[in-house]
Amino acid sequence: MKKILFKKIILAVSFTTLLLCSSPALAGYSFFKDSGLDKSANQAGYETADATNVEGIISTVISALLGLLGVIFFVLIIYGGFIWMTAQGNETKVKSATETVLNAFIGLVIVLAAYAISYFIMSKL
Repeated sequence: MKKILFKKIILAVSFTTLLLCSSPALAGYSFFKDSGLDKSANQAGYETADATNVEGIISTVISALLGLLGVIFFVLIIYGGFIWMTAQGNETKVKSATETVLNAFIGLVIVLAAYAISYFIMSKL
């Protein structure tokens, strides 16, 4: 029962984080152009994505997917830490939690490197 409740809480937190973090990425789309958000971003020195431009669409999709992966790995790190803290000295649970945190951290580093590489490539196009 507790395991199912914990998984539901993790799922709810990850979806809420995803919804809150993805909102600013949509600021450059064409349906926001009439709201003045595009003009404000340009005046502030930010470049906005053009929804009709292929590079803009690809860049936005890649950024969204990498952001989602980053959230997933962050949730995995928190999950592994929670398992580690509640292991109560059980060596099997501690080892499993340590492996989960380590693998999630390695995955997070890979996602950050992929984001940096894709950002560099898209900025040069």
